[in-house]
Amino acid sequence: MKLLFDENLSPKLPRLLTIEFPNSLHVRDVGMKGFADEIIWEYARNNNFTVISKDSDFYQRALLYGHPPKLIWLRIGNCNREILLQLITKHKEQIESFSNNSNSILILA
Repeated sequence: MKLLFDENLSPKLPRLLTIEFPNSLHVRDVGMKGFADEIIWEYARNNNFTVISKDSDFYQRALLYGHPPKLIWLRIGNCNREILLQLITKHKEQIESFSNNSNSILILA
């Protein structure tokens, strides 16, 4: 599963999670820093990424349009990168099974 990390998340996360989620990228990696959500959504759909974000706008978009792409919505407040890493790695199996089911949204808290 390839994850596309939204701008509101650390750009270092894809590199730090390369073993768990190879080929994942941050929006900065593909030159989309500051781009509108709909452009990021289309990029993810066209390139087989799952969007991972703390942004409720992506949640609303996923409810409205379904998938692809799928969305992993991180429902946690402000926190440091280490806490995000722990949350994502703790739910690695759940994330992997999410990629194979029919759900559009996975909420992690």
